[in-house]
Formats: sequence, C-alpha cells, structure tokens
Amino acid sequence: MPEVIFNGSEGRIEGRYHHSKRRNAPIALLLHPHPRFGGSMNNRVVYQVFHAFARREFSALRFNFRGVGRSQGVPDDGQGELADAAAALDWLQAANPDAEQCWIGGFSFGAWVGMQLLMRRPEISGFIAVAPPANRYDFSFLAPCPASGLIVHGDSDDLVPVDSASALATKLSHQRHISVAFRPVDGANHFFHNKLDELTVEVDRYLDAKIAKQKAVARG
Repeated sequence: MPEVIFNGSEGRIEGRYHHSKRRNAPIALLLHPHPRFGGSMNNRVVYQVFHAFARREFSALRFNFRGVGRSQGVPDDGQGELADAAAALDWLQAANPDAEQCWIGGFSFGAWVGMQLLMRRPEISGFIAVAPPANRYDFSFLAPCPASGLIVHGDSDDLVPVDSASALATKLSHQRHISVAFRPVDGANHFFHNKLDELTVEVDRYLDAKIAKQKAVARG
C-alpha cells in the first residue's frame, strides 16, 4: 500500500493510499481512534473498513492524526484532528478531481471527528461510523444530518453502551430523506476483538446494497 505524505496545519501528515484504476472512482477517507489511547491508521478496524472500500474500486485514504507515527504535531482532542481530516480530504480530492462520490468512515473517536467533517463538507455523500462514542462526545451538531449512512456497534461494548449508539441512529433516521442503518454485532466489544469478520460482513452488505441501488437508479 503506497505511503503518502501531505501537509496539514501542524506540518507533515503520514498516510496510506489506495488509488483505484476505475475512471471517476468514488473516494473514501478513513479516520482512526483517539491518539491518546493508542489509535493509529493501522488499527485493525480502520484497516478492515479501508479495504472494504478498496475492494469496491474506491480510491481510499487512511492517515495518522497529528502526533501519531510520522505525522507532526501533538494530539488535540478534536479540533486539531478535524483540521487534519479536512487536509486529508483536500489531498484525496486533489488526487481524484473527478470522483463521482465522497464517503467518510471512522472508528470510535474517528467516527466523531468524521461526523463533524460531514457537517462541514457538503460533497460527502455517505458515511460509516463504527462504535461512535455517543455516551462520551456530543453529537448534537448533527442537526440535521446531511447524509445517509451506517452505524455498526458491538452489543457487548464495555466503553460505549450499545443503547447510546442505537439512540443516535434512531435520532438521525427521523430526519427527512435521511436513512441511517444500525447494525449491532453480537458479542462484540468496543474493539471488535474476535469479531472483525462479523464487522466486515455488515460493512460489505451495506456498501453492496448502496452500490446496487445507485446502479439501478443510473439505469433508470
């Protein structure tokens, strides 16, 4: 997987990038868990979701937030990481100026940052949020949520109760023209230990259904 380096507000940002051979390929940006608790772009959940997009001919980028790996700066608990994500999306769009769609994906803290980016960038047309920390961070900024997406959560999550994520999905789904699928993974904890295959199945099913629907609409 090619390594890429691009500039953020605090200096160098390190990433891994898959470039699709498909003309006008859609793009996807993946965000990792909290840097202060060991989160990085090599997190297993982030890696699985990244490759789910790559298998479907997306050009996909995962990267290290400031202060992680070779990315410069220091962790900032949210605002700095949001700036990093915006810089990463700028780089991804510059590399794919004719992309037909733009998606955001994130795990835990990365899901919270990703949903904030979703509110600021109207070109983002879909999202995948894995274990969003709805009991720890304020998601009220999603008013209204501008795009449909998927929330996947372990039903045995010991850090973020599954009910908090389910309530977030229900709240977002009440908005007109927005559909938020909620998929609990049986027996999975916050980090999906021994449940990565089940997580991948849910992400694959959702993406395949969305892609099939889009192709049907295109055919008329």
